[in-house]
Amino acid sequence: MLETDERRGQNPMRAALHRLTETFHELRGYKHAFLMLLAFLIYNDGITTIQKMAAVYGTELGIPDSALIGAILIVQFVGIPFSFLFGGLAGNIGTKPAIFVGIAVYAVISIFGFFMQTATHFYILAMLVGMVQGGTQALSRSLFATMIPRHKSGEFFGFFSVFSKFAGIFGPLLWGWMIGLTGSGRYGILSIIAFFFIGAGILTLVNPVEGERAARAADADTRVAAGAA
Repeated sequence: MLETDERRGQNPMRAALHRLTETFHELRGYKHAFLMLLAFLIYNDGITTIQKMAAVYGTELGIPDSALIGAILIVQFVGIPFSFLFGGLAGNIGTKPAIFVGIAVYAVISIFGFFMQTATHFYILAMLVGMVQGGTQALSRSLFATMIPRHKSGEFFGFFSVFSKFAGIFGPLLWGWMIGLTGSGRYGILSIIAFFFIGAGILTLVNPVEGERAARAADADTRVAAGAA
């Protein structure tokens, strides 16, 4: 009660930061879940940057507004069925390999975007984004969920959501920096490939089996402690 009462008297921002810090230290105890979160935050920054900057980049290349609007619709219509197909892919090859497929496609998008010239190219890019956008992000959350204890799921997913809000901050900064260096958005979109390589590199360190085993062991310990009480 004392700790609760102290928090009630704290500044709300300070109390929130204190709680986030506590959750961060707890999450670090689940090595593979923590690595998964770190990998996701990095490659998702690249994903979000492409989503945010695509229209700006298309405008820079002289793509007509009608094509930009059409590309947005393509992403939405293609994204719905491919989200389900990605689930099927994960069922066949595993969630982690399916995420790698999504990241690889985004790397291709960065390279393709560098060479893009016409509205048709922009439509192709939109189709590629639609194919992997929803599935990659949904499977990432699903994999994270298997590696955290059930009794901590609300707390850890809250932490996950808070830090997901930072996605798409560093990517545009890198994009803008590359434009400043080269004078072209082409090198901006190409530079985003770094997020996919780094995120995928960290993802290789994630062992879903070990992560799930640690999470279930923590749940079992909690049940034993609750029974003893």
